[in-house]
Amino acid sequence: MTASEGVWPRRLFAGLSGLLAGYTALAVAELVAAAVRPEAGPVTAVGGAAIDRTPAPVKDWAIRTFGESDKLVLQLGILAVLTALAAALGLLAPRHRRVGAAAVLALGVVGALAATGRPDSGSLLDAAPSLAGALVGAALLFVLAGRLSAPVAGEEPEGAGGWDRRGFLIAAGAAAAASTGAGALGRVLGGSRARDAVSSRAAAVLPRPDSPAPALPRGAQLRVFGISPFTTPNKDFYRVDTALVVPKVDATRWRLRLHGRGVSRPLTVTYDDLLGRELIERYITLTCVSNEVGGPYVGTARWIGVPLAELLAEAGVRPPSRGGPADQLVARSVDGMTLGTPVEDVMDGRDALLAVGMNGEPLPFEHGFPVRMVVPGLYGYVSACKWIEDIELTTFDAYDPYWVKRDWARQAPVKTQARIDTPKPFARPKAGLVVVAGVAWAQRRGIDRVEVRVDDGPWRPADLARQATVDTWRQWSLPWLATPGSHTLTVRATDGTGRTQTEKRTRTIPDGASGRHAVVVTVD
Repeated sequence: MTASEGVWPRRLFAGLSGLLAGYTALAVAELVAAAVRPEAGPVTAVGGAAIDRTPAPVKDWAIRTFGESDKLVLQLGILAVLTALAAALGLLAPRHRRVGAAAVLALGVVGALAATGRPDSGSLLDAAPSLAGALVGAALLFVLAGRLSAPVAGEEPEGAGGWDRRGFLIAAGAAAAASTGAGALGRVLGGSRARDAVSSRAAAVLPRPDSPAPALPRGAQLRVFGISPFTTPNKDFYRVDTALVVPKVDATRWRLRLHGRGVSRPLTVTYDDLLGRELIERYITLTCVSNEVGGPYVGTARWIGVPLAELLAEAGVRPPSRGGPADQLVARSVDGMTLGTPVEDVMDGRDALLAVGMNGEPLPFEHGFPVRMVVPGLYGYVSACKWIEDIELTTFDAYDPYWVKRDWARQAPVKTQARIDTPKPFARPKAGLVVVAGVAWAQRRGIDRVEVRVDDGPWRPADLARQATVDTWRQWSLPWLATPGSHTLTVRATDGTGRTQTEKRTRTIPDGASGRHAVVVTVD
C-alpha cells in the first residue's frame, strides 16, 4: 500500500473515532441522566441554557419561523454542532491524543455547568450525566486514536499507512455495541419514571364540577367551512413554552406550596386535595404573547379547576385594594419556569383557576398535568403556569420572573384582536359569493363589533356569532360578492368598552402584537 492509499482510510477512521466517542458520551450521559433526572442530560441542559440566554427578539423569531417545532430545531442544531465537533476532534486525536481527549472533557464541563445552572436544578448531581459521558467518551477517543497512530509489528511504518486496523475495528465495534446498550438501558430506566406519571394520569378521575360551564348559547358556533371551532380540541391546542422535555409529573407525589408575603396560613396541597375541593368549569380563551397578528397561538378550552382566589383567601391573602402587602403572585413550575401575575387580577372576581382538567379530561402532559394556572384576560407568560408546584406572594418591586428579566412587560392584559380564518392567504376562490369568516377576542371585555374591508373600500359590519362569555373568543362572518382579480381583505374588532383595535403594527415584544390582520386572495 502506498502512503497516499493509506492516508485517506486512516483519516476516515479518525473522523469515525470522533463520532463514535461522541455517540458513546451521549449514550452514557443518557444512562446516568435516567438515574439522576432526564432534564440533566447534556442535550436538554445545553438546549435549556441556550433558550435562557437567547435574546428575546431571537426567541420571537424562532417561534414565528418554526412554530411549535422550535424545540426540535434547537435540539437538532445542538446535535449537528456536536457531530461536527466530534468529527473534528477525531481527526485531531491521532497526532494529539491528549488534546483530543481533553477537548471532550471540556465539552463535558460545559454540559455540567449548563445542567447545574438551570433554574430547576436542585443538586450538583445534575452535573453527573455530562461529566460521566465526557470521561467515557474521552477515554474511548484516546484508545481509538492510539490504534490509529501506532503501527503494528511487521506492518509498514505510520507514514506509509501502517496502523492497527484490526485493533481499531475490534475496539470500535465493542464500543458501538456497548454504547447502544447503554443508551437503550437509559431509555428504559427513564421510561419507568415516565410510566408512573402516565399511570397516575390514567387513574385520575375528574369529579363532576360543582359549578358546570354554562351551556354554549345557540349560534355560538357558526356553520362556516374553514372557521376555527369554538372549542379547540386538546390535540390542536397551541403549545409555547421553554421545556425541551415535557415534564411528566406523578400526580400521587405532586405537591403545591403556597407561601409568602401576606400569607398568614401557608398551605401545602396534594392533587387529591384539589379534586376534593369545590370545582368549577368554564370556557376560557388563552392567548400567547408570542402570537403575531393573525397567528395561531390562541385557543378556547373548557377548563375545570379550583378557584385560585378562594385558595388564596384560605391562606389569608388579601388583594392590594384591601390592604394586602403582596401585589405579585409568582408561580413556579417543576421545570424552573417562573411567572408573575397581578394579585389584584387573580382576586377581582374573574374565574382564575388552578386547572386540573381540559375539555372533559385530565390535563394532557403537554398542557400542564397534573395542575396548571389559567387566568382569563392575561397573556400566558404572566398567568398560565404549567406543571405548577409553588406559589409565592411577593411584590413586583422585589422580584422579576423569567420573562420580565428578558425585557417583556411585567403586566400584560390581552389586546383586542381579530383573525381571518377563511379564505386563507393566497387562496384562489371562484368569483361570486365567498364567505369571509374568522374569530375575534378581547378577554374580560368581550367583542362588540367586527368589520371587514375589501381593498380600500368602506368597512362593512360582519355578522357575529352569539357571545358565549367575555372570556372567550367570538366567531364572525361576512358574505362577499367577489369579483375577479387580486384583493386584500382586512378585519378589525371593537371590544365591549367601545375601543377599536389599532391599525398600528407592533411586534410581540414587550406586551403583545397589535395591528389588523389582512390576507391577499386572487379571485378566478
